[in-house]
Amino acid sequence: MSAADWVSFEEAYAAVLSRVTRLGVERVPLDRARGRALAERVDARVAHPPWDNSAMDGFAVRASEVRGATREEPVLLPISGDVPAGSFPEGPLEPGSAVRVMTGAPVPEGATGVVRVEHTDGGPGRQVRIFEDSDSERHIRRRGEDTEPGDTLLEPGEELGPAGIAVLAMSGVDEVPVVRRPRVAVLANGDELAGPDEVDEVLAGRKLMNSNGPALAAQVEDAGGRAVDLGIARDDPDDLRERLALADECDAIISAAGVSVGDHDYVKQVLDEIGFERAFWRVRMRPGSATVFGRLSGRPFWGVPGNPVSALVTFETLVRPALRIMAGFRRHTRRVIACRAAMPARGPADVVSYLRVLVEENADRRLTARLTGPQGSGMLTSMVADGLMILPLGVDHVEAGAEVDVLPLRELARSG
Repeated sequence: MSAADWVSFEEAYAAVLSRVTRLGVERVPLDRARGRALAERVDARVAHPPWDNSAMDGFAVRASEVRGATREEPVLLPISGDVPAGSFPEGPLEPGSAVRVMTGAPVPEGATGVVRVEHTDGGPGRQVRIFEDSDSERHIRRRGEDTEPGDTLLEPGEELGPAGIAVLAMSGVDEVPVVRRPRVAVLANGDELAGPDEVDEVLAGRKLMNSNGPALAAQVEDAGGRAVDLGIARDDPDDLRERLALADECDAIISAAGVSVGDHDYVKQVLDEIGFERAFWRVRMRPGSATVFGRLSGRPFWGVPGNPVSALVTFETLVRPALRIMAGFRRHTRRVIACRAAMPARGPADVVSYLRVLVEENADRRLTARLTGPQGSGMLTSMVADGLMILPLGVDHVEAGAEVDVLPLRELARSG
């Protein structure tokens, strides 16, 4: 291994992102598009709203005819029409009258506002008393005030959530172009690992449960990909070759454990034999230093460390952004948030350190970051965290109260 193999995190991040591209496009029904990345710009096909409509249950009026109305001196108007939602006015608003309208119903031509029902006596008969004039030029949603035909609704790269889907449905879109989800092969390595059918071996103290495989698969799905389980490769070069061959139909590969910087490590040997194009072999980060990345048969390949925390942290920092790009998302990296350290924290100065933290609000409603507990790379429970506190290169400690950056791992919501 040369010194150049131990690259900075920034170099590793740039190398990864420069070697991935957006995948192809497919069309899916709108009800299956949630969480997908829009592949093409979508323009409005219709005006929204399609007609002037009421934002309130109330009475359509002309401002000049209700001005000065009070409870002491109400304005009395005959009711010349009734427009429930789903119906249309029979004609323009007759002078000196009001039309009862429901929320969303079209308002008659000539109306300047809709007086909400609370500001009237409800119009129990064929006339209505208006008690306030404050609504006389309000509560009408004008045709096309949201969108006109040809307006851009959503840009490529938008992650389709409930609001985006609502916007598309509003314009009559029933099928949407999205970027194909990357199929990502996930492989665990090691004779010591047990699958779900070998729990007895774990209980007997002879093996360890394979946690990296399920965890990495879950991270792939969370990033917008589709995980393909390659199982557990035993400590045998032939078994590794056979399992890697199962990834032929995949877009990327993640292999956990078995990656070493030693000249005699068989994983390195097998990768070199089958044409691996290495970009880097180690990264100045902790946990996750022993990370390899390159291209294998034209596909991105990550070899992440076997320690479970290292595997999960490496995915969040060096794999997830790349998969998000492949899946077509414009926003591919989580936004770092500023917090105050709730307690002292330490890490080696010659690497970027990622410490697992819980994010809380203090009495001043400032966000604070507290370590989840011991930070060893084998302490998997430390990853049940809100985020990763980042200690930059050259920083070996922070004191309580210091401002720190935190990379969120999940939504930060209040518990109360």
